[in-house]
Amino acid sequence: MIPKSWPRDVVYLRAPHYSKALESNVVKTTLIFSKSDLPPNEQARNTSGPYTNVKITPIANPSHPANGQSGLFASQHLPPDSFILPYLGYVHGQADTDGASDYDLSLDRAYGIGVDASKMGNEARFINDYRGVSARANAEFRDIFVDVGGDKVEKRVGVFVLSAGKSRKRAKGIGKSEEILVSYGKGFWSERLAPPQ
Repeated sequence: MIPKSWPRDVVYLRAPHYSKALESNVVKTTLIFSKSDLPPNEQARNTSGPYTNVKITPIANPSHPANGQSGLFASQHLPPDSFILPYLGYVHGQADTDGASDYDLSLDRAYGIGVDASKMGNEARFINDYRGVSARANAEFRDIFVDVGGDKVEKRVGVFVLSAGKSRKRAKGIGKSEEILVSYGKGFWSERLAPPQ
C-alpha cells in the first residue's frame, strides 16, 4: 500500500535504501549499531509507513511557493515536540551525491553521508520550507534511532513538531489540516539564488 497522491515516478520506501558505493564498515559503525550504544536520553523507535498522521495534498494557491506541486499536511492534531515521521530516501556518500537534488539532507556530516528523496522516499519528501507560506517553521529535522531488530538500531533523520518553547508561543503544535513546514536553511536558498558561474 502507498499513500494517496503518491507520484508514479517515485519509489515509496518503508526503510532507507543504501547506496552500494557506501563502505559497509561505515554503515555498520556509523548508521547501524547496538542499542547499548545509543546516545544518552535517546530511545529506539518503531516506525513504519504509510503514515496516517499526515497527508500529501496538491497545492493550488498561486501565492504559495510550491503552487502546482504538493505539500505535507497534518491529518490530525500534532502536539508540540512530537515525532511525526522519518525522512527516508537513498542513503549515499559524497561520491554519489546528486548536486541538482532539492531533496537531499545530511545524515552524518563527519562521514559525508546524506539521504536523498528525489527518486525514492516517503511522505516526508513533500515537506515545504516555511518561507513565503508562514512567518515561521512549525517542524524541524532531528536525528532519530529506529529499532531494526536483533538488538540493533539505525540512525535516521526524523521530522518533529517544534517544542512549545519557553514563551509557550507554539503550545498548540500543528493543527489538523495545517501544512507541516520546516526551515531548509539559508544555505539551501543561497545556493539556488546564486547566479550561475
